[in-house]
Amino acid sequence: MESCAIAYSGGVDSTFLITIAYKVLGDRALAVTATSSTFPARELKEAEQYAKTLGIPHVVIHSEELDIDGFADNPPDRCYYCKKELFQKIQQIAKDHHLAYVLDGSNADDTRDYRPGAKARDELGVRSPLQEVDLTKKEIRELSKSMHLSTAEKPALACLASRFPYGTPITSERLKQVEAAEEFLLSIGLYHCRVRYHDTIARIEVPRDDFPVILSHSQAIVKRFKDLGFTYVTLDIEGYRTGSLNEVLPK
Repeated sequence: MESCAIAYSGGVDSTFLITIAYKVLGDRALAVTATSSTFPARELKEAEQYAKTLGIPHVVIHSEELDIDGFADNPPDRCYYCKKELFQKIQQIAKDHHLAYVLDGSNADDTRDYRPGAKARDELGVRSPLQEVDLTKKEIRELSKSMHLSTAEKPALACLASRFPYGTPITSERLKQVEAAEEFLLSIGLYHCRVRYHDTIARIEVPRDDFPVILSHSQAIVKRFKDLGFTYVTLDIEGYRTGSLNEVLPK
């Protein structure tokens, strides 16, 4: 490819991708991280720290999804509008830096899930090298571990908008509410967790092995969540799973 700008979130896939790109292309590879109200502050900090440690050129931009027409209404194709905005901004950065390609970290598993953002990627000619060579998430984790990357066992990353059922309006206040609730769960020692927003109800998803942690801290969790504005706090006994809000979509 000779040169590229990479959409870099700090997750497992994009971290692996920027590491390989920098190893192959050096300063002709640029990592681009977009901040917004849907991107947890802790993730930005981790992304910045890793890029600095690696030495790869890194640009942080602002891309506020809530300003995109239709996004805050939270339709099922919400991610299409987000990715289109993001990729267009990265394409401009690539042009400004005279870089030939824009890349993202989509992997082979993503082709088997509902990913409306892939439509925007394809329309704009963004490349997905990990998907092109058919690397799965499991393989990327194994390779990351062999390369001693700190993200090898990192939980799957999804923007905070994914915590809201389709059709539930997304606001900055609600995003902050969910982010603060998840930060509290992380503070008590949980690693994989989601707080799904259902108006007055917070639905907690954690792996079943972590149910005892939730129960042993239940009083503190209820107090914190109610302080944040939730009326009811529930534990989803089906356990943690990515994309659980897609379960309402037609098969």
